[in-house]
Amino acid sequence: MNKWWSLFVTFLKVNLLTTSGTASVGLLYSEAVGKLMSREEFVEAVGYSSVLPGSDAVQLAVFVGYRVGGVPGALIACLGAILPPTVIMMAVAIVLTRLRGEAWIGGFVKGLAPALAALLLITAYNLIGAEGWRQWPPLVLGAATLLAVAAFKAPPAIVLLLAGLAGIFLFRQG
Repeated sequence: MNKWWSLFVTFLKVNLLTTSGTASVGLLYSEAVGKLMSREEFVEAVGYSSVLPGSDAVQLAVFVGYRVGGVPGALIACLGAILPPTVIMMAVAIVLTRLRGEAWIGGFVKGLAPALAALLLITAYNLIGAEGWRQWPPLVLGAATLLAVAAFKAPPAIVLLLAGLAGIFLFRQG
């Protein structure tokens, strides 16, 4: 299988079989590391995509695609990443538009909110890891982020950048 097709299929599969977040990163890791890039390159890609604004899935596709095949690789991987959610969202939008007047749709949408909140909490727990919750730096950074964004309406991108800079000092190796 040539590298262009491999890039397209990898990102098509990852974005068709997972939701955004840690699940997609885990599947992409198993699909890309050792085949398309090294573990170190993958960790670098995830790091950059986490602090930049926009979709992590698209950013990872562009980063990995560029590393594998330059600009054409980035475009091919990006196409594979955006095709599944785009087609699915178009179908959902069409169906929901036709069902807009149905009473059960409002309940369905309201039921999504607590489930989504729970999934976000699980993702947060997994990102920090069980050990991270027992240490003060992640807890302080998390609380400061919550306070900055919720109470002071600070732009999330700026808060993430500042947290990354704080992490340079708080999580120094050696």
